[in-house]
Amino acid sequence: MAERISDPGVLVVVSAASVWEMAIKADLGKLRVEGSMVEHVAAEGFEPLPISLLHAERAGSLPLHHRDPFDRLLVAQAQLEHLTLVTRDPVFGDYEVDVLAG
Repeated sequence: MAERISDPGVLVVVSAASVWEMAIKADLGKLRVEGSMVEHVAAEGFEPLPISLLHAERAGSLPLHHRDPFDRLLVAQAQLEHLTLVTRDPVFGDYEVDVLAG
């Protein structure tokens, strides 16, 4: 998984939902992040993926295989943007989405 993400020929996008969730976890002391997550995304050459109304609508209509609304939003974005979702969570396999498991 790491070699694919680090390949400069592969487009890697980072959802605003992921940054939002990491910021919450950092604030709760569950995640340690040095500096700005937005700056880290840019420094790695990753593309930001904003949350659109279509993403939100799709996320709200997905089956509740996964109870986490952040994760359902990531599924919706991957479906609508034709992206592969990178995750270690096996529940994502229950959705119609391409998954790169780690």
